[in-house]
Amino acid sequence: MNQTRTWKDYLYLFATGVTMGSADVVPGVSGGTMAFIMGVYQELIDAIKAFDFSVVKLLLRFRLREALDRVPWRFLLALLAGLGTAILTLAGILSWLLEHHPVYLFAFFFGLVLASIVAIGAHVHWSPSAVLTLIAGAALAYWIVGLVPVQMPHDPLTIFLSGSVAIMAMILPGISGSFILLILGQYAYVLEAVKSLDIVTLLPFGIGIVVGITSFARILSWLLHRYHQVTITLLVGFMIGSLRKIWPFKETLETMVDRHGDVVPILQRNVLPDFGSNVFWISLALCIAGFVLIRLLDRLKDERNPFVKIAEED
Repeated sequence: MNQTRTWKDYLYLFATGVTMGSADVVPGVSGGTMAFIMGVYQELIDAIKAFDFSVVKLLLRFRLREALDRVPWRFLLALLAGLGTAILTLAGILSWLLEHHPVYLFAFFFGLVLASIVAIGAHVHWSPSAVLTLIAGAALAYWIVGLVPVQMPHDPLTIFLSGSVAIMAMILPGISGSFILLILGQYAYVLEAVKSLDIVTLLPFGIGIVVGITSFARILSWLLHRYHQVTITLLVGFMIGSLRKIWPFKETLETMVDRHGDVVPILQRNVLPDFGSNVFWISLALCIAGFVLIRLLDRLKDERNPFVKIAEED
């Protein structure tokens, strides 16, 4: 199951993992979106699906070589290395940006997601049913990202369940696993555990991730192989709906005090920016930079993404 790849291919997969990990740290941005942008989404879902009970049995019997032959472990290792590197090295930086410069951070990601919607949408064979599916996906994502965070305990069972639900969202383009953690009241707690390497918290969270991703990936893989166009259209809808959350300019309506005593927003509404301000122009530049970055990433994929072809035809 392991394809023949060059070191450049694995370097690209590592970079893909870095973009996924970076996105997953920011509430409102999906690592699944980054996998879609980088062109590895369906392969990733199929690779996760490959971990079935037969592989687990082989591992329990210490038949490691046979187990590895059944899964694309090189592909997954390169991705996980990049993802883990991003989370461990960028968690502090991104959380600082999220706290001190959220407008600029979300402006950049807004450009990324907007360009990816155009790129992925070019794969879809549009029809009335496809449009209805797109609207349904967008409406569902729009509703989810508008939910108000709740206060929940941080016991191992809750952390386990939060990890399971968050990873399901994390592999869906447009639905942010970090934002699901935020809704469940676990985001700051888990992020702090990552930065401090709190094993007591990370262990049940990690087990929840494994359980959630292995079960949900099988459903997604089945949908992508049986109903590819409908599933892709639905995922594009998710990405469109998620733009509500990552719109950079917001007005805070309600706040709460977190466990550190800091005041954090829990209910916000999107507003128009001050078009004459420096903040707007810097944000616009970052949004354009994110949009252009997708074009550059497309070129790294040997111009196989339709977005590049459309842009060059124009």
